[in-house]
Amino acid sequence: QRLIGRSLRAVTDLAALGENQISLDCDVLQADGGTRTASITGAFVALSQAVDWMKTKQIVDANAVVIRDHVAAISCGIYEDEPVLDLDYAEDSNAIADANFVMTGSGSLVEVQATAEERPFSQQDFSALMTLAEAGIRDLVVLQKQSLG
Repeated sequence: QRLIGRSLRAVTDLAALGENQISLDCDVLQADGGTRTASITGAFVALSQAVDWMKTKQIVDANAVVIRDHVAAISCGIYEDEPVLDLDYAEDSNAIADANFVMTGSGSLVEVQATAEERPFSQQDFSALMTLAEAGIRDLVVLQKQSLG
């Protein structure tokens, strides 16, 4: 819950919202791992829709730039000595290492959580995970933009 809020606040100009507050409830209806990352990616779409609604109702200045960038999240890990994007439950349960990356649409990092499970992993492994995550986030941002029209 805190991770989701931090991720959304990182791309939101809270001053532009004024005294208004937006509450989002994240329910992942179908998942095989990665529920927190799916929540962040979906919650951004809901946040964008809420801000647009607030602008049309003149609750927030229509010209205000409330949302500065997209934000999305994805999991990845080292499974059977190979970097894997968007681990499913079986892969995550047996991963040597797993990580969650939260990034903006422009490629800046918001949060990174990486954990060794079986043994420590190398900086080279981490770089491979980062490269996978960057590509995955780019794809997710495209999907966010498509869903928002």
